[in-house]
Amino acid sequence: METTSPAPYFLPPPEGPRKTIAQLDVAAPWRWLALGWQDLRAHAGIGLFYGVCFWLMAVVLALVFRNKPEYAISIASGCLLIGPFLAMGLYEVSRRRESGLTPDLASSLTCWDVRLRSVGLLVLVLIVLELVWGRASLVVFAVFFNTGMPSTSGVIDAVFNPQNWEFVAVYLAVGGFFAGLVYAIAVVSIPMILDRDTDAISAAITSLQVVFTNVGVMLLWGATITVLVMLALLPWGLGIVLVGPWLGHASWHAYRGSVLWQDDDEAAADRGEQVSTD
Repeated sequence: METTSPAPYFLPPPEGPRKTIAQLDVAAPWRWLALGWQDLRAHAGIGLFYGVCFWLMAVVLALVFRNKPEYAISIASGCLLIGPFLAMGLYEVSRRRESGLTPDLASSLTCWDVRLRSVGLLVLVLIVLELVWGRASLVVFAVFFNTGMPSTSGVIDAVFNPQNWEFVAVYLAVGGFFAGLVYAIAVVSIPMILDRDTDAISAAITSLQVVFTNVGVMLLWGATITVLVMLALLPWGLGIVLVGPWLGHASWHAYRGSVLWQDDDEAAADRGEQVSTD
């Protein structure tokens, strides 16, 4: 009796529009900042609300560093973690403005509720990284300060003491590793979840793809964010009231310039528009 071999299996076509990771040039971050500034100027009141929230985060970080300097890097990582989620409201303002809708504070505060599952899973992943980061920070202090945790002045003296270069190098290496990992996972994943209501794993993978496809540009973007935030924290952190929402809006445009969707291209072609890759 002749047997027939089973039909070969082919993967089903992906559901929904396909995405393409854009090849970015070094001028892309400055365009994102320019577009973010336009959004901030158009809706300054909403930006002020979120700017005050960012400033309160900076105040908490300063108080922690004053009393428990060994936790400063982990709290800073917490701000790095919380910041993009707090900025979801700013992403929503930019998204609605881009779509021709009228942004308002209420919609920006509730934009995450219909995407709670995806956002919650991504929060869980980043919280695990935050806990590991905090533990690593304590281990570094325990190794180099075996007489006990130093005071705030002790930490400052240690940082500027040339004899403690090993501590500074290890501390920065550990912090830089976790900061880079969190940045690579979150840089476009949260705006993507807001825009497409995709699952957290796909969004995180896409974010990593953007970073590894455009390493130089994304390093420049991360460095730009870091420098602007550091400058905004001087003096008394008041500059973060402006810089925080500005970077939030710009981060939306970083996502839109980095991840291109087929349906966006088709809609732009129907309108006779040229699709930009950054």
